[in-house]
Amino acid sequence: MFTTQLSVMLDSGVILSDALDAINEQTNETAFRSIIRAVTKSVKNGDSFSEALAVYPKVFSSMFISMVKASEASGKMPEMLRVLAGYLEFEFEIRKRLKGALTYPFMMALIAVVATSMLIFFVLPKFMKIYESRGAALPGLTRLMVGISNLFRNFKFLTVMSTVAIISGIAVYKWSKTISGRRTIDYIKIHTPIMGGMFVDMIIARSMRIMATMISAGVSLLETVEVIHGATKNYYFQQLWSWVDEKIRNGYQLTEAMQIYPQNDLIEPSILQMLKAGEKSGNIGKVSNKISLFYEKKLESSIVSATKVLEPLLLIIIGGIIGIIAIALLLPVFRISSVIAH
Repeated sequence: MFTTQLSVMLDSGVILSDALDAINEQTNETAFRSIIRAVTKSVKNGDSFSEALAVYPKVFSSMFISMVKASEASGKMPEMLRVLAGYLEFEFEIRKRLKGALTYPFMMALIAVVATSMLIFFVLPKFMKIYESRGAALPGLTRLMVGISNLFRNFKFLTVMSTVAIISGIAVYKWSKTISGRRTIDYIKIHTPIMGGMFVDMIIARSMRIMATMISAGVSLLETVEVIHGATKNYYFQQLWSWVDEKIRNGYQLTEAMQIYPQNDLIEPSILQMLKAGEKSGNIGKVSNKISLFYEKKLESSIVSATKVLEPLLLIIIGGIIGIIAIALLLPVFRISSVIAH
């Protein structure tokens, strides 16, 4: 909304500082409002807009700042901001689709945990009292469930398990920040069945969209590759774009650098062929846009396919867990008459 509003106001002839002031007054979100106020103050003190934005890298991405910087040089800031607004909308849609795809599995897992906990902590103990009072021998499966229930209701056990879980979580988090941790986690992300394809499609769609947006807006290829590298969170794709950046600086063409990358299985040959055709014709921006649109549709298809596979799989797993607990509860009930008779 900020980017769109600013584009419209600048296009209408309002000067940048006045436009920022007006947007600041209309902004309800407190944290963002304070940032806009600080940016406006910097602009009024003589800093360029891109310099003022660069102070807040967590709010304004390297791509955003690079494109604003390019628009300052070309004098086409309203047009550039309009292009940026379109890209930000694309990013929002991608995140929304992924969140939508992951919401169902998360909710199903949560329901499974709640249902299992209810059965283990509340239902099983009542059955235990009934059978203990009559001295009945419980079936093996029921005894196993009772043992698990007692274990999880034991304060010392829960304390030890919680401590181990917290320490393990901190250790895994710190490890994930190391190069070896990132490499391992990112490898799993892009090679996991079902979900891996979604991650790859999302990375390629985002990379090609950035390239299309920046090249079409007049930003140099080197700056574009740098921004793509910064925007790509996966270790293996970052390595790819680092390689491409280095090779372009040494005189290689974009597609030539991508083709000779040692792990060139990250990018499909069809993408390289299209980019190569775009380089020859001077339309790499348009070609990147077409690739991005194709991978956006592919991502949508991947999300639908993943959901169709995950739904029955989760139902089977959850049904199996709850079914085993239900059987453990019902087995003694089948013997209730003999228990009461004694």
